[in-house]
Amino acid sequence: MKPKGWITFVKQLDYISSVYKTLPNEVATIAVNFSKERFRSQDWHDTNREQWEPRKRPRKGSKTRSQTLLVDSGRLKRSIRKISANMKEVVIGTDVPYAQIHNDGGKLNKTVNVKTHSRKRRTRGGSTTVKSHTRRMNTTIPQRQFIGESNRLEMELFLHIESKMSNALKK
Repeated sequence: MKPKGWITFVKQLDYISSVYKTLPNEVATIAVNFSKERFRSQDWHDTNREQWEPRKRPRKGSKTRSQTLLVDSGRLKRSIRKISANMKEVVIGTDVPYAQIHNDGGKLNKTVNVKTHSRKRRTRGGSTTVKSHTRRMNTTIPQRQFIGESNRLEMELFLHIESKMSNALKK
C-alpha cells in the first residue's frame, strides 16, 4: 500500500513535467514579442534603453507612408519567428535578407542592377519608362538592433520561468 501523500507527489511531478515541456515554446514566444516590441518603441533595451538613430529625412508622401523606422511594408517585423525550441536552446530569427545590416549596422559599398520600370511624371501626368541600368551604392546603415541578447529579455525570461516553476511546486 502506498502512503497517502504519494498520489499528491506523483501529480505534482506530472504537473512540473508538463510545465517543463511547454517552457521552450513559451520562452520563444516571449523572445519574439520582445523583438517585435523594439519596432513599436524604436529602441534597443539591454541594461538601458538605446533609442534608434532617427531618419535623416522624412519619407516622401508622409501622409500615406509610415514614419516608423524599419517599417515600410512590415515584412521585416512580421518575419521574426521561432526557428527552433527545445530543452537546450531556443532560437528566433528572420529570413529577410536585409535584416542583418539593419540589426548590426554597417557600410554598403557595391553595384546593384536596377530593372526596367515605369516612373510617374510629376508635371503632366502619365509615366515614363526607365531602362535597366547599374547603380553604385555607397552608404552607411546605422545600427537599429531589434534582435539579439539582452539583459532585459533575460530578466523577463527568468521571471517567467521562476513563476511557472513556483506555481508548479504549489500544486
